[in-house]
Amino acid sequence: MSATIALVDDDRNILTSVSIALEAEGYKVRTYNDGAEALRHLTQQMPDLVILDIKMPRLDGMETLSRLRRVSQVPVIFLTSKDEEIDEVLGLKMGADDYITKPFSQRLLIERIKAVLRRAEANRPGAEETSSDKLVVRGALTLDPARHRCTWNGEEVVLTVTEFLLLDALAQRPGHVKNRDQLMDAAYDDNVYVDDRTIDSHIKRLRKKFKMVDDNFDSIETLYGVGYRFKEQAA
Repeated sequence: MSATIALVDDDRNILTSVSIALEAEGYKVRTYNDGAEALRHLTQQMPDLVILDIKMPRLDGMETLSRLRRVSQVPVIFLTSKDEEIDEVLGLKMGADDYITKPFSQRLLIERIKAVLRRAEANRPGAEETSSDKLVVRGALTLDPARHRCTWNGEEVVLTVTEFLLLDALAQRPGHVKNRDQLMDAAYDDNVYVDDRTIDSHIKRLRKKFKMVDDNFDSIETLYGVGYRFKEQAA
């Protein structure tokens, strides 16, 4: 059966264009103009995933997510024009699964949806664990792919799906350099193209998040003109 996606945004152009793109992928789409309207319907019939704008009238995305989490763990992707790291971290800590800023590529949004739905399926009780679900431990770093959980020295570091996949690709083979094309392949399905600056931006945000829990974090190295690598001897 195709997944049902609830799209919540006060921009009618986004509701229309994203709905068309998702339906073309085979998803069933339910649209809502604001958080208050969405909650009235979502609590009656929960979809498989919610795409939620943050800045909305009446009830913003943060409060909508907070109320939604009281009754459901449905996967949620924030879709917003805000690009402040504090909002991203807060949203993820509140229980969002990913965070995408406007303007955005519809193809990249679809890939993030696929990744979040795959992770939700893997986390369901009774789901069979695969070799890719096993813990990755590299010094102070622990990655739990099945739960999409990252810790550094035992302290949680909240990551988006994209950031988690990039870090996992680097941590799988410490000391080995990954160029930007290889990192794109690790983070995006179906050979979706993103430019080098997008990968660089994700790496920069990864470093900032780790430095929030460890000022001395330096385990993601840049090899200028080549790519990135995770240090073999992470402290």
